[in-house]
Amino acid sequence: MSVLATAAQSAVHRRQTPVHPRPNLTDDYERWYTEAAPNNRMLLSLRSGIDSEVAWALDRLCRLCQNEQFMLRAIPGLTDALFEWPEWYTKEGSKHFATDAMFFSVSPQKERKRRHAIESLFILRNACMHPSNADELAIHPNTRDLILCSLHELKPDSDANSEFLLYVIELLQSIANKIILPPPGTSPMASPVGPLQQIAGSSSNRALIVSALTALTIMYSIPGNAVHLYAAAPALETSMNVLPLILDKDLIDSALNYMYAHLSHPPMTKAFLHHPRMPGTLRLLVSLILADQMEENVSFEIGMPAYTAPAQSYTIKDHELTKEELDSLLAMSEPQRCYEWMKYMFVSKPDGELTQVDFWNLYKDVFLPHQDRHPLLVASDVIKNVNNVFPLAQAMVLPGPPQRFVVRGVDRRKDFTASSQFKCHWDRSACSAEAFESTDALYEHVLEQHLTPFEGAHMPCLWASCQQSDITKAQMRGHVLTHLPDMQPAPKHPSQPDTVTLPSAGFPHPVPEPTSRPPPPARSTRVTYMRPHVDPPPSSLTALLCLRVLFRASFASADAAPRADEDHFGFPGIVDEPEEDDEEERNKTSESDMEGERRGRKAFIGIRYLMEDVRLRHETFQGWVSEMVDAGLSGTV
Repeated sequence: MSVLATAAQSAVHRRQTPVHPRPNLTDDYERWYTEAAPNNRMLLSLRSGIDSEVAWALDRLCRLCQNEQFMLRAIPGLTDALFEWPEWYTKEGSKHFATDAMFFSVSPQKERKRRHAIESLFILRNACMHPSNADELAIHPNTRDLILCSLHELKPDSDANSEFLLYVIELLQSIANKIILPPPGTSPMASPVGPLQQIAGSSSNRALIVSALTALTIMYSIPGNAVHLYAAAPALETSMNVLPLILDKDLIDSALNYMYAHLSHPPMTKAFLHHPRMPGTLRLLVSLILADQMEENVSFEIGMPAYTAPAQSYTIKDHELTKEELDSLLAMSEPQRCYEWMKYMFVSKPDGELTQVDFWNLYKDVFLPHQDRHPLLVASDVIKNVNNVFPLAQAMVLPGPPQRFVVRGVDRRKDFTASSQFKCHWDRSACSAEAFESTDALYEHVLEQHLTPFEGAHMPCLWASCQQSDITKAQMRGHVLTHLPDMQPAPKHPSQPDTVTLPSAGFPHPVPEPTSRPPPPARSTRVTYMRPHVDPPPSSLTALLCLRVLFRASFASADAAPRADEDHFGFPGIVDEPEEDDEEERNKTSESDMEGERRGRKAFIGIRYLMEDVRLRHETFQGWVSEMVDAGLSGTV
């Protein structure tokens, strides 16, 4: 009883005691890892100087910085601590990894410190992806010093420095839109442009090139920084060099973006028109657009339906015994004569069918007039013999009413003859003879009925509209063969149809004079063309913008703007007399601009044939392309 009471009291106590959630002990989520206090465990470990503690803290921070909610300001002093190792490497550590000191490997301790510097910079670079962290680093006093010192002091061609410099440039990209470069007259050490141009122009590291071009593009996009552009920029040469690498989308995008930022400054646009590689660059830009162009085949009918008839009219009729076939059958005895007659008159056809009465009548009508030579078979024997000649055929009785006695599995043999192919056209097509079965029969008819009866040594050709006259009869025998059709017609071209288009439905065909009938409608009235079905990728649009900028500079108005006259545009008395030196300088500038425009026009005329194949879905962009094509036709807008 006491045991039960104790158990009951314990159960009541458990129900009354509030249940607290168990703390999340998952790594990186313990309270002392992320608490906003100066004694944060990661911060203390980072500043301890002990390699194992520093490595542990950097490993945790590398995981935390991938979280969008990670804020540098959440842990006071963390940003300063993360700058310590990169600054050490820039000022001191990189000297241990110089090219002349790489004959022997560095000590493991120095290699660990280099990794600490790279991981610290990696954390800062990832944290910059969040706008709040980017704003904090943009105003931090160590950020610009680290970037400038790294770019100017570290050698970009060293393998030990490449990853470190990559993170430095990517860190610069995050704050580049807030950087106003110093005036051109200041020390080069105060600007990141020089090292970035050098990296973009001479580095063989693809990642560094892409990052340098991107950072330069962002900084040059600020209007106040455009004064730092210059015509012979190494980054511009690199951008032109990589344009043929159309499969490397990231590299192409960074090169095109830099080129557009460079050409957006009018003085750089005019200078580029004098560049020897300008025509080839225009061709590459158009080729990029064409390579990314995705089109679909569209077709639709614009005319009325076409009415056709076979090009050659044929008549189909049941086969009748020829004289030669009949003579060969009369010489045979039954039942062999019946077998051969069936082979001449019928063919095997699974779905064919003739009544037994028709079958017997055909046999009887042929051989009844000649029964004095060989007696006829009775009807039942003739019907039974069908299965001997055609194994698949059989006589059967179909149930009615009424019952039908048929022969199933055979059909009459058919003769296909041209209605007018072997028609005689002598006497100017007035010959009344029926169409013949072959060229030989037609030729025999012409010789016997038209040439032989003619009296005289010379005669004219009376075939249809032939104009041949006064030739000998011997020559006429050869000449008439030129009018007769060939038994084997000449092979047709694969594109030649087997039908003739008629003017309307029910129009008679064939007609004696085919050339006199009204012209028929077009046989094919289907319009087929290609059209873009998706919008072009960003790289194509950037390439088009570069072309647009160069086009507007090449086809700018050649007329000089109105100069100040006596009235000064309606304000008399305000006349500025230009000095002689200024006038001479303007003339030189004007001549240079005119030469650049001439070269630009010539280049756009040269790529007109490529621009004609560019088709864009957006009407505005397609209008730009059409404007360039039209201008390329005459060389003027």
